[in-house]
Order: sequence, then structure tokens, then C-alpha cells
Amino acid sequence: CGGSVSDSSGMLQSPNYPGSYPNDADCVWEIQVENNFRVTLTFRDIAMQSGTCQHDYIEVYDGPLHSSPLLGRFCSGSFPTYVSSSNMMSVRFHSDSRFSFRGFQAHYSSIPARHNTTIQCLPDYMHVVVSRRYLQSQGYSAERVTLSDSRCRPTLTWQEVVFNIPYNGCGTVQEENNDTINYSNTIRVASSGYIIKRKKNINLHVSCKMLRKSWQQVMYAAEDTVEVNEYQFGKYDMNITFYSSPAFQQQVRSSPYYIDLNQNLYLQACLRSSDPNLKVVVDTCVASPDPHDFNTLAYYLVRNGCPRDSSYATYRSPSSHFARFKFNAFEFMSRHPSVYLKCQMLVCRLGDYSSHCYQGCSSRAKRDTSSAEEKVDVVVGPLELRGGDALSG
Repeated sequence: CGGSVSDSSGMLQSPNYPGSYPNDADCVWEIQVENNFRVTLTFRDIAMQSGTCQHDYIEVYDGPLHSSPLLGRFCSGSFPTYVSSSNMMSVRFHSDSRFSFRGFQAHYSSIPARHNTTIQCLPDYMHVVVSRRYLQSQGYSAERVTLSDSRCRPTLTWQEVVFNIPYNGCGTVQEENNDTINYSNTIRVASSGYIIKRKKNINLHVSCKMLRKSWQQVMYAAEDTVEVNEYQFGKYDMNITFYSSPAFQQQVRSSPYYIDLNQNLYLQACLRSSDPNLKVVVDTCVASPDPHDFNTLAYYLVRNGCPRDSSYATYRSPSSHFARFKFNAFEFMSRHPSVYLKCQMLVCRLGDYSSHCYQGCSSRAKRDTSSAEEKVDVVVGPLELRGGDALSG
């Protein structure tokens, strides 16, 4: 149960609904809609063990589960509606080992956020757009919009002021906070007039928090400056490619990739980021015949950094942005026409020896991450056995 949801609208419901939900369930749905939209969630049915909500309950979070405010926790009563302050909302359903009921059903949809400033966390830079109409309505000139580092100039169009702010330059500050890796900068809008100031300056604080994709906005007034904070939770850009040999020189570009049983398969994960102070490692890789289900029929090659298949091995990589590994095609594949591989990669700060990137094999829980690492899922495949049989890996 649970999982990532990215459609603009849809339905959430407890396992087996409208039948009785199972005991000891713990499901988390992460609802992600488009940038500049918000999530509206309305519950249509709730039938759970009532009381203090200590045993069975629903929790709604305003963004990612582990780093966002709790909007509500409930198990009975009226049917509430919640609206996120960003383009992400998380819903958690928990049941204990006692009683079981019908559960819940809820509907979500997306609504425009109507921001005057937008930000996208792209692989190499923050893409920030400020509306000229908004600036003009407040009495400001687009020509007076600058970064703290005045050498980094925006592009002016007749509608917008556009900044492409690198993660590793133009005064961008990097910090670790609340299990995210943050990149922050400040766009300044100066008022006209030096002796007599009739308007406040505007400081537009922009930040990409590399965790999940999400928008948040909060505005407040300082004594002589209007401070505007814009955040986006971004996802690191990662891909995994097969190579024909351990030299990692020639990529395998065919899809599906036809292979033989016990053939060595060589893979390279690549993190695309302008931040050189990042390290990527393989955390978990699991094979399945269904690219959308890695639970029902699954074969783990490595889990939480611990090899589960005797043929799994890692190679030295030319950069901390790469992770290289290999395994042998195995018998699991011969029972299925196609096999897919889902790998979860860890991104940590380079030199942070307290992170799991440096600790190797661990028995930690799947969702337990340190304060400075992110997990990125990548699915590759299909793999097929040469001659029409199947393989997994």
C-alpha cells in the first residue's frame, strides 16, 4: 500500500477498502502535482477504531513525511478537507494488531497556486522567474532586480525577469538541514530613491531543497524590507546505464537488452549535478518481472548496502558522481519474458563519514536516512534472455 502519486487528481483508500483493512499496516502516499499547483484532499469515508487515535489513525502532512508540518491526525468524526502550501502532500495510514474496520477513502485534486515568483530545481541550476507585472504593480522596476553577486545578471523579457542561478556559484550557499541538502540565494529588488525611501526593498530568498519535489511559499514583513521565501523540494537527476564490459567505455543502447544466463552485467549510475561535493552509492537493487511492482515477485541483488546475490560487486569510479557495479544474469529471469531492475541510490555530502554512503552494509530501516542524504529510485530494463527466454537482474 502507499507509494508515489503524480496524477493531477485521484483517489486514495485504505488496503482492501471497502473491506476490512489488515492489521499492522503502515502506508504512506506521497502526492506530487505540478509546480505552481497545490493539493486539495477531501475525505469521503472514514470507518476506523475511534477514541484517542493511538491504535489506528490517518495523518496528513504538508509536504514530505519526515520534514513537513502535520496538518491533522484523526480516526473518526467529520470528513475533513486539507489544502497544501506546496505541490506536495503526504498521507499516512496506520493500523495496529487489534481491531479492523472498513478504513477510509479520500479524493485529491490540484489547484493553481498563483505565485508571482516561480522556481524550478533543475540539475545544474535554480531557474527563477519573477513576474514583471507583479513588480510594476508594487511600483518596482525590473532593471533594479539583482542577485547578491551583481556579476550574475538576469535575462529580461517583456513579461519576466529570469535568473538561472548555479548551485555552485553566484553566491549560492549550501547547507544541510532537516534531512535535506539545501542550495539558497537571494534576489534583491531595490526601491528607487536614496534620501527619501517611500517603498521597502524586497529580498526574494530562493532555495532548492533536494529531497522531493514540492513548493512552499511564506511571506512576512521586516522593518525596512519585505522578505519573500520561495522553496522547492527537488529530486536529484540520476540515470543508470548498462555497459558491455568492466572498462565502462561502451554503453548498451538496445532496449530490450538481450542477455545470456550467467552473463556478467555491468551498470553505471550517474548523478547529474553541478555540485561537486556530492557522493552517490548503490543502496538497494531489486529485480522484478513487473516494472510497477517490486514487491510481489522480487529478487534483491543488494539491500541497504548489503549484497544479497553472490555475484554482486562494485567497482572504483572515476568521480564521486558515479557508482559502478555488476552482477550475473540469474535463473529468476528464465521464468519470465522480461525483467526490470529498480535501484535506490543514496546521495550524500562528500566527506560526510557519518552518512550511510560511507558506512556500507547496514541493517537500518528502509526509510531511515541521516540528516544529509537523499534516496533516488531508478528503474531500468527490460532485460530478456537471448533466444526468447527471460532473465532478471
